[in-house]
Amino acid sequence: MEKGRNRFRAQNGMSLCRPGSLSTVARELLRYKSDLVGVGEVRWDKGTLIAGDYIFFCGEDENNQLGRGFFVHHRKISAVARVEFVSDRMSYIVLRGRWCIIVVLNVHAPSEEKRDNTKDRFYEELE
Repeated sequence: MEKGRNRFRAQNGMSLCRPGSLSTVARELLRYKSDLVGVGEVRWDKGTLIAGDYIFFCGEDENNQLGRGFFVHHRKISAVARVEFVSDRMSYIVLRGRWCIIVVLNVHAPSEEKRDNTKDRFYEELE
């Protein structure tokens, strides 16, 4: 990998609560040489776990249907200033860059079929 280059990606977790799924995802991320990955629909309890070469940060999911999380490669963990979980649909991670602060959002917007109050609440949080 080139020096100073970061590789970010987004991935649908599709429920990481199944046995072995966390380590399987970590191996796949390593294969793609990913440094930071925002994942959705993880359906996991709030916490921080070691998954292979990655640290996995996960927010609480009260309905056990959505949930946001971040995989950060261990060589980039020193850049993590803060990880915030706003709701089961929204989270962000703050990274200290060489010359700036980087904020990466991880959001799951409600579909058009959802009730208006669900969509309104989401967009208020996003603002």
